[in-house]
Amino acid sequence: MLLAVNIIGIFVFIGVAFLFSKDKKHINWRSVGIVLALQLFLAWFFVSFSIGRDAVQAAANGFNWIVNIAYQGIVFALPNWVTADFGGTAQSMNFITSALLPILLIVPLFDILTYIGFLPWVIKWIGKGLSIVTGQPKFEAFFSVEMMFLGNTEVLAVSKAQLDTMSAQRTLTLALMSMSCVTASILGAYTQMMPGQYVITAVPLNILSAIIMAAILNPVHVTPEEDTVATINSATETYEATDENGVVTPKREPFFSFLGDSILGAGKLVLIIVANVVAFVALAALINGIFGLTGFHWLTLQNILGVIMFPFAWLLGFNPAHAFEIAQFMGTKLVTNEFVVMGEVSKAVMGETGMFASAHARAVLTTFLTSFANFGTLGMIIGAFKGLVTKDKSDYISKHVPLMMVSGILVSLLTASMAGLFAW
Repeated sequence: MLLAVNIIGIFVFIGVAFLFSKDKKHINWRSVGIVLALQLFLAWFFVSFSIGRDAVQAAANGFNWIVNIAYQGIVFALPNWVTADFGGTAQSMNFITSALLPILLIVPLFDILTYIGFLPWVIKWIGKGLSIVTGQPKFEAFFSVEMMFLGNTEVLAVSKAQLDTMSAQRTLTLALMSMSCVTASILGAYTQMMPGQYVITAVPLNILSAIIMAAILNPVHVTPEEDTVATINSATETYEATDENGVVTPKREPFFSFLGDSILGAGKLVLIIVANVVAFVALAALINGIFGLTGFHWLTLQNILGVIMFPFAWLLGFNPAHAFEIAQFMGTKLVTNEFVVMGEVSKAVMGETGMFASAHARAVLTTFLTSFANFGTLGMIIGAFKGLVTKDKSDYISKHVPLMMVSGILVSLLTASMAGLFAW
């Protein structure tokens, strides 16, 4: 029965996207169907087959291996903060040590892969393959893969040349897709708090969900002349030099200068996450405290969000009691961020206790949380576009903020429903 509800939920989420579509008559259902079939196959392969599970678990173990190496740097500077051995788990450490400080190694590592050209090469060929298979415009397919590795604002920054050539409607597609990004350099933090297998599974499923929802919500016809990929600005080409003939050429930043900037950027990211988590948790507690003054002790932010998200959680294949609890976590994530919820549920999920003894609950909640889809991300994306495109384009995107939030929610729901379909 719950499996049937889960299947129905997939069609309901697509139906909701259709209701919000800006141009229902021109949706490319053939392309949507191909991407949906590909997503169904990947979810089936990664969750149901031992070889698929082994592959994603190996990737998760790889991130955990890097995190354990990062502990060696942490223990040198902060020996009293590291309480687990390097080959064990980080569950006895505090949130900052176990999940955030390893970012100081992982972000520079991905930046180095970008500096030497390996990561752009991977992105290029995966994006080309995805465009051929799905029938999506080349840059949209390219963008969906690139944002997985670089992050939503970072990928926009290095795509300015493309943004300058695109219509306002196509830039809206990129904004919709950006709501569902998850940066690969932060996956190590996620795998310390949630099951790594499902964290890694969520990444390709999110890419395909973002393509599906953007294609339905904002159908765009791209002519062959427009279907090109402009030269992407390299993040390492930071200054220009003029030779004796007056020819201006971009120059690569010296490696150690680049590495220093990358480390400082990682440090800022850690501080931003800490600040957001502390502030959002405290604000939620303040709101609950104010609600408590009414005398209605059941009136809490979590319960309000649970009521709003309950129908969607139920459609993911849960009985009503568990659906309401899952809905509370989902709603909290959308208002705050994924780290707030992961920190709250980590022990129960990783310990497989309570309702999380069910693989279905672990798969659904983990894949739903593995994205940047929340209200805070809206501000980041709008701000990035304001600094990169013309006022007309940025105003067009700003007018569609509700559609961006709808896209982020539906992508997370579709990804969670696909993963949950094969985990029981």
